[in-house]
Amino acid sequence: MPAMPEDQATRYDRIAGGYARHWAPVIRPAAVRLLDELAPHVTKDARRLLDIGTGTGTLAMAAIARWPQVQVTGIDASSEMVGWAAREADERLSATERPRFTTHVAVADRLPLPDGSVDLAMSSFVFQLVPSRAAAFREARRVLRPGGVLGFVTWLRADAELDPPDRVLEEVLDEFGFDPPEADDGRGDPASARSAADGLRRAGFRDVHARKDALVHRWTPRAYVDFIEQFAEESLFDDLVDGERLALRRRLLQRVGALGPRDMRLRLPVVYVTGRAA
Repeated sequence: MPAMPEDQATRYDRIAGGYARHWAPVIRPAAVRLLDELAPHVTKDARRLLDIGTGTGTLAMAAIARWPQVQVTGIDASSEMVGWAAREADERLSATERPRFTTHVAVADRLPLPDGSVDLAMSSFVFQLVPSRAAAFREARRVLRPGGVLGFVTWLRADAELDPPDRVLEEVLDEFGFDPPEADDGRGDPASARSAADGLRRAGFRDVHARKDALVHRWTPRAYVDFIEQFAEESLFDDLVDGERLALRRRLLQRVGALGPRDMRLRLPVVYVTGRAA
């Protein structure tokens, strides 16, 4: 993800595989819905798209498939994420589509692009990670042509109530003598759709619109346990000996499996924001 401290970039290098397998599919529908927000601005003359924090290339490849005229440049601070995006593009894009996607390792507040060189910029679930959202917005405005549009989706600050599978996880970890997972305080998330829009306006964007929505994902018990073991709490599981790891996995799978289908869900508030470079 772009514009993060070096230790954060290193972390995403380390977890790139787990992210690609277990988290990217969860956020994909909400990420791709951003293209609906951008669609009114994708004219026949809008050819140069920038994907800030391309990750595994989900948004970039969806844009290439949707709009045959566009060329997408994806940037990410994690070299491993950029590598995943390139491999995914090799597999998923056709021979005519693949040359329309290029990638670079770079951060959001220091884009390796000239002034006014892109028609549209987009980003999904990245701006909550950057050290300075204002600096990242100003840099996006710099590389956009006059009148070019930035659209992004990010998390909104949520209450601390846990979904049922996460409550079960805390109980099982407690039974095994482990501390509960460290809570994400959401400090980088906008407090409201209005505050998300105001941040873009302060960076010099006009015609700003923000729309609140929600990401809703339904887990299967096995998919949830795989997500916890191989991504969210990977370091905890890696420190266990094989017998402990298997016992913890079995108990978590048993207890999560006892939840009803309606409880096996993840629901997180998000906001979609678009604005035009002045």
